[in-house]
Amino acid sequence: MNKNLSPKLKKFLDFVNRFTLIQGQSPSYEEIMENLGFGSLGTVNWYVKTLEDQGHLHRVKGPNGKRALAIAQKELPATTTACLPLLGLIAAGEPIEALENPEMVDVPPSLLHPSNYVLQVKGDSMIDENIHDGDYIVARKAKIARSGQIVVALVNGEATLKCYVPKKNRVELHPRNPSFPIIKIDSQDDFRINGVLLYSFRNYLN
Repeated sequence: MNKNLSPKLKKFLDFVNRFTLIQGQSPSYEEIMENLGFGSLGTVNWYVKTLEDQGHLHRVKGPNGKRALAIAQKELPATTTACLPLLGLIAAGEPIEALENPEMVDVPPSLLHPSNYVLQVKGDSMIDENIHDGDYIVARKAKIARSGQIVVALVNGEATLKCYVPKKNRVELHPRNPSFPIIKIDSQDDFRINGVLLYSFRNYLN
């Protein structure tokens, strides 16, 4: 993100970018107001207009579009630096715990892409895939996946990392540890895929 921005403008831009990557869609004005503690939608609109005028943010569906905020391409991680933002922690049955000030994590240069992000894993539900507690994963934003792919999924507002197994009348999310149950999703559940696993790694320096 642009270092010349004021701390408040940078915090606003960081939140929009982090929310979009984690949720798979940009935040609404109401969500921005609630998460950043603003007292009115007018304040949100002032931030959006200021950042838009400066070229850091734009509205892809016009001034009245819902969930239309998009980060300008120049604000996304540069492809000359082999690092991606660590957006938060993910565990089975727990919300993604977003980080207030996401750090940058070194990754192989081949994984650099504006749609890619890093999460840190909590728990051992995927150990048979050699993904252990404390490991990091690189995921790419996606709303669909092939059967058998490991996905970052939201189930009734809670995030999990599991193997995606679509069935005839439902979806199943399979752990890769026999000690954990299969998550069975039916039509009444709020289910979304937010990303597909590309890579996992361990930081031995921590």
